Amino acid sequence: MNGMAPVITVDGPGGVGKGTLCQWLATQLGWRLLDSGALYRLTALAAQRRNLPLDDEPQVATIAAGLDVEFTAGESGILHIILDGEEVSTAIRRETAGNAASQVAALPQVRAALLQRQRDFRQFPGLIADGRDMGTVVFPDAELKLFLTADPGERARRRHNQLSEKNLSENKMNVSLAALEREIAVRDARDIHRTAAPLTPAADAKILDTTHLSIAQVCEWAAQHARLQWPIPTHQQD
Repeated sequence: MNGMAPVITVDGPGGVGKGTLCQWLATQLGWRLLDSGALYRLTALAAQRRNLPLDDEPQVATIAAGLDVEFTAGESGILHIILDGEEVSTAIRRETAGNAASQVAALPQVRAALLQRQRDFRQFPGLIADGRDMGTVVFPDAELKLFLTADPGERARRRHNQLSEKNLSENKMNVSLAALEREIAVRDARDIHRTAAPLTPAADAKILDTTHLSIAQVCEWAAQHARLQWPIPTHQQD
């Protein structure tokens, strides 16, 4: 198409199944994987560890530009994320990290600093890009753009189950569904209404509401679109 490696973008808010779908597509196609949301979480974490206010735009942007980060695929589809030589995969998945990431993602200088870093992941044979503005800003020429949505209540339920299973809540107690739904609503509003790369589907994106779908159904829907250009087995995820 343009002499560059092909890209499939998967955008949408948290809790819609983007991460699982992207790992599945990357495995099926043998492509590289970019978890762009992790870069913002890593930037926020690195800033917090340096005791920098998250609204200090120039300083946080400097942190973003110099991130020492590595993504390593482990067994059973687990993605290991290394920051400054330390495994931080669990730390950046906590709710506090997600809220902090949403704050720094609203800063134009931070987004500019991470833009080229994200584009550098575009290498052959191809890239699956997981995020919120992959199809609109980072890879506007992507061959296939997918956008997932889901009811906020369902997204809160999914997140609640993840926290319960992985015990990632900071106080080691169950976080209420109501509290999670409130946090999701605040984060959605911030992401949708920010001036820098707001959360919105690309004009040519394929959109799917995953509220009442299994991950196998979501993967098969994506595969149906991807098969028009690339070979993916017809069976659903186990």
